[in-house]
Amino acid sequence: MMGGNVSKWTMSYFAIAIAWLFAAEALMVAGFGFPAVDIAAPETLVLVHIVAIGWLSLCVCGALTQFVPVLVGKPLCSEAAALPALGLLTAGLTALLLGFLALGGWLPPWLWLLPLGATLLASGFGLLAANLILTIWRARPLSAPARFVLAGLASLGATAALGASFAWGLAGYGGAPLNALLEAGTSLHAIAGLGGWLTLTAMGVSYRLLAMFMLSPDVDQRRSRVTLYIGAGTIGLALAGGLVAVALQAGLDLVLAVTGVAGIATVALYGRDVVALYRNRKRRALELNTSMALYALASLAGSVLLGLTLALGGTLVAKVGALIFLIAFGWLSGLVLAKLYKIVAFLTWLETYGPVMGRVPTPRVQDLVVEPRAARWFVGYFVCVWLAAALLLAGQTPAFRLATLGMMAGTIGVVRELLRVRRLADVTKSVRLPQGARQPRLLHS
Repeated sequence: MMGGNVSKWTMSYFAIAIAWLFAAEALMVAGFGFPAVDIAAPETLVLVHIVAIGWLSLCVCGALTQFVPVLVGKPLCSEAAALPALGLLTAGLTALLLGFLALGGWLPPWLWLLPLGATLLASGFGLLAANLILTIWRARPLSAPARFVLAGLASLGATAALGASFAWGLAGYGGAPLNALLEAGTSLHAIAGLGGWLTLTAMGVSYRLLAMFMLSPDVDQRRSRVTLYIGAGTIGLALAGGLVAVALQAGLDLVLAVTGVAGIATVALYGRDVVALYRNRKRRALELNTSMALYALASLAGSVLLGLTLALGGTLVAKVGALIFLIAFGWLSGLVLAKLYKIVAFLTWLETYGPVMGRVPTPRVQDLVVEPRAARWFVGYFVCVWLAAALLLAGQTPAFRLATLGMMAGTIGVVRELLRVRRLADVTKSVRLPQGARQPRLLHS
């Protein structure tokens, strides 16, 4: 079970994150950012940070405020911290994006917005991370999923520190050391963010959610810890080795090559663990969230194969945009959307029917959703993501924009299903709101 308490602001995190996802997809459809301009252009930086912070990070943060207390069996250290953290993150991201637009000449040269945005973001992430870490730390000894979350939060700290350094450097407030880091450290920033913060956290949370929703035995602690140690070691090696290489003014090729090999090993071990969860499940018929998670996991495997193929072919640098796109929208966004479909339904059920459960007849969680209808939107989304990645590889920018339009249509369909869940629109009228139950609020509990 997800637990008896619904975090008050989880739905607000999800709603704002989805708004940012729509913004990112609309920009891609309009041809703003990569591939219409260079991958390092300010316009691309706007797009990348909308996806990484506005969409993915806010969703993960919202999920963690609900999930971590369940994971460790302890209440959240401070429920009140969730709202100010959300405000700081939203304000910080807005300032950062305006700073990038100023850098690209879209606004007056207000480059001070960059360090302002970075400071607000660091404050928001710091407040949220401190809240989660204190909650986890009170529950020692820790399970493997909790350790994954801690490793992800450590990577978040490294990502924020590197991002803040870049922001100060781009604004012209850094000296030679920051300039050197700015020139060579972008890949380290991406590894810490996509590989550490988002992927390690997603792995840890997925262990528990997949086991919970498929009624599978938990993965053996020793096996999952090996996966964690190799994954966390990969991120640590990349950051430590990369920073040393930058300080020595050496190239990053060796560090990135070793990181790539260790990263492939991490994904392989994680895949082994996930296969065990699916194979040992007691719920033989897969619900939509677990079947769509397979599409996201296939995207992760495809990302590894694509990266390896590009590296061996010597075209990784030229085609890295397609690889990042597949990781961000196929693996991470696909998994988040799949799990949102179940989490929103469960939290809505808990909020509406939990107080009256056992006293009056109530619907099941599955009665809140219509999976065959939602499945079409999910499949359409994933197919368009894979098509868009292929078109990026082929250099077909106009066709890529059409594929992202299909992605946006799929996202709209999935979000429509989530709204119907919150409105209890598909629950039989006779049991929709029994005596003592109340209609859930749309944006907060």
